[in-house]
Amino acid sequence: MAGTKGKQSVRDMLLSLGLIGLMAGVIYIFIPHDDSAPPLKRVDYRVELLTARRAASYPVAAPVGLPAAWKATSVRYDGTQFDAWHLGFQDPEGQYVAVEQSTQPAAVFIDSASQGAKETKATQRIGAATWQRYEGDKYDALVLKAKGATTVVTGTGSFGQLTKMAEALKTS
Repeated sequence: MAGTKGKQSVRDMLLSLGLIGLMAGVIYIFIPHDDSAPPLKRVDYRVELLTARRAASYPVAAPVGLPAAWKATSVRYDGTQFDAWHLGFQDPEGQYVAVEQSTQPAAVFIDSASQGAKETKATQRIGAATWQRYEGDKYDALVLKAKGATTVVTGTGSFGQLTKMAEALKTS
């Protein structure tokens, strides 16, 4: 008798687990759920920009006059590591565009900021400066090497969007 009772207990347990799984599946199908990513929160970067401009050893760049559809989503300044300035945006097309500046040696900084993008032969005149184009698997970039710091406008946005950001950059 003991063997039969053990087999019934295992069978009952498996039936219970199956029923629980079936109920969980029904609940999942019929209860509404949203799998989309939550919207990115807009950040106000004015205080960090003022701090960076006071502390950095180079003219810190930030966009002026971009349409409201460009949403600032991240900002950071690290004065202990090569006066590193970062300002990230979501462009009107939902792509990522960032402004990165640093006094770190250019080759290392560009590779890191652009996620490994490689220099192309193409250059682009923006304002009075000539920017170098970089293309990569993850990010493309526009790079401006200046005395004292390197500026990288990079991200998943198109070169058109990267150019709009670079055109909007002001240092004061």
